[in-house]
Amino acid sequence: MSIKYSMRLVSQKQLAKDVYLCVLEGDLVQQITAPGQFIQLQVPDHYLRRPISICDYDQAANQLTIIYKVFGTGTAAFAELEAGQMVSCLGPLGNGFDVAAAAAAEQIVLVGGGVGVPPLYGLAKALLAQYPQKKITAVLGFNQADDVFYAPEFAELLPTTVMTIDGSLGEEGTVIAALQPMTVDYIYSCGPTGMLRAIETAFPEVKGQVSLEERMACGFGACMACVCKTDNDKGYARVCLDGPVFAMGSVVYE
Repeated sequence: MSIKYSMRLVSQKQLAKDVYLCVLEGDLVQQITAPGQFIQLQVPDHYLRRPISICDYDQAANQLTIIYKVFGTGTAAFAELEAGQMVSCLGPLGNGFDVAAAAAAEQIVLVGGGVGVPPLYGLAKALLAQYPQKKITAVLGFNQADDVFYAPEFAELLPTTVMTIDGSLGEEGTVIAALQPMTVDYIYSCGPTGMLRAIETAFPEVKGQVSLEERMACGFGACMACVCKTDNDKGYARVCLDGPVFAMGSVVYE
């Protein structure tokens, strides 16, 4: 059930250039059912809420973690909020990653690009808890060293490769360059559309799931602002309500 909650901002800190980590506390956490879901944040002096994916959550502590990038005045205003302030949050929203879908796979790879990295962290923890015997690795892609965040946290969980386009941190190149030598049975991915398209083009026979990043207003399927093309009977889907996670091969990239 997704409803509006008032959550207490526990902490907020900058992780990288324009990238912030925020911990929120409140009963919304008890409604989260899968990694990859998201929330809609109310930001000061802005009418429309901002959709932010849930990076991690702890239902015993009643806290969740989000990592977001300042793209405009709304997220900039949110970055100014301090510990102790209350935040209106709508959620949890969307369909998260299906961990059970990877049951038959032996080698699972998580592929994140830029601000698509955060939801894969909670997914990594869920996969490791359910499949401790499987080989699970992560490939994280960024433009340059200044953009890199949360790589050490991933590396504490599982083998992690960091790729930067300019080679200023980790290995030089795209996530595709890191994936091509690998044996992969199942892919979970979140990031820019171009990256998701490239992955599906490079691995057409591999099963997996992709999480889309789209601008959206309502967050629950009413405004139709986040429609994407798919191969279903309707020919489209609402990213907020039908996604943001879709099976690889079901999204028609434009």
